[in-house]
Amino acid sequence: MNESDAVPPAGAASDRALGRIVRSEAARIVASLTASLGNFDLAEESVADAVSEALVQWRRDGVPPNPGGWLTLAARHNALDRLRREKRYRQKLELLAETRRPQDAEVDERLPLLFGCCHPALTPSAQLALTLRAVCGLTTEQIARATLSTPVATGQRIVRAKRKIGAAGIPLRVPSGPERAPRLDLVLTVVSVMYNEAHLLPDGDARADRDLADDALWLAEVIAGTLPKEAEAHGLLALLSFHRSREAARSPDGELVLLADQDRTRWDARLQTDARRALERAAALRRPGRWQLHAAIAACHADAASIDETDWPQIVVLYDMLLRFDRSPVVRLNRAVALAETGRVESALAEVDRLEDDLDGFHLWHAVRAHLLRRLGRDVEADAADARAQTLTTNDAERRLLVSRRLG
Repeated sequence: MNESDAVPPAGAASDRALGRIVRSEAARIVASLTASLGNFDLAEESVADAVSEALVQWRRDGVPPNPGGWLTLAARHNALDRLRREKRYRQKLELLAETRRPQDAEVDERLPLLFGCCHPALTPSAQLALTLRAVCGLTTEQIARATLSTPVATGQRIVRAKRKIGAAGIPLRVPSGPERAPRLDLVLTVVSVMYNEAHLLPDGDARADRDLADDALWLAEVIAGTLPKEAEAHGLLALLSFHRSREAARSPDGELVLLADQDRTRWDARLQTDARRALERAAALRRPGRWQLHAAIAACHADAASIDETDWPQIVVLYDMLLRFDRSPVVRLNRAVALAETGRVESALAEVDRLEDDLDGFHLWHAVRAHLLRRLGRDVEADAADARAQTLTTNDAERRLLVSRRLG
């Protein structure tokens, strides 16, 4: 029986309520307990236990009048129980009794926690897993599914990351001065990866993991709202809002529809307005960066009524600017796609071929190469490239799309 099958109908409303409260409050509670106890591991485990308790009790007894307070109190009780078991109760009791900082403090409590989870001393996979656990409140099983891992490996990754935070004395704080920019870029990268992980799940259709995608967008909103003078924070919020606005047209009925073929009337106009507003805020700060340029490219697509009306020369210029900040192989691959749309297909293919050493194991490199080869009339080579892409993808909808291209 699947976990979802075991949920009684009466529990559906309480589960939805719990999901909303976990998103809005769990990270705050972890941050507050960590500040009181000086122990991130203890705080995070206590909140996770409280969420598990709420899942059972709220289904049985209904959602309490003050669900956030219920979760906070349960987490604090769990922390006390753990301290008693560890024989440190008396030493820590006074710390727990201290008044917590008001929630309308200048810095959102979730942000220091997010910066701590995304500390450069942790591996990228640990940063993502710990952020999903401590900040978003996901279970180990949910994180494992989202990151294409196993629950055991995910649990071990989280435990090691929390131990490293404790052993290395990694502070839960928002850095300032020269340290801020590189650390913020790392946080924004983790949020972007989180959004990307929600798409094209293995052995599934093209529909995104809506909760994970929404969590990433929510985190981008938290960061931009708490750090309003950081242009790149607004840039990432704009980028994810543009991407999210296309979701209904990207995967109708679970099938993958490429940008060129999407029904643009299904794009979410409200999200696109939000995205443009965020991009304008970023531009007003006059500190360009890679996330703003990614968002500007997405805006060019959003502004076009059809694929034929897209301003591809402008997109190539934006990619050229982006390369000053990010020369990753994937950015160069995307630039080649835009270059081909300006009519320079042979030049684009040459650019793609130069990326073989970096991207030979990446299914989209082969798919892009197949598309360009087919445009040049080299159909046999194109079919071979599509076949290779088909073997590398883990998503069923993407695999079906590649097969259809080969069959013409």
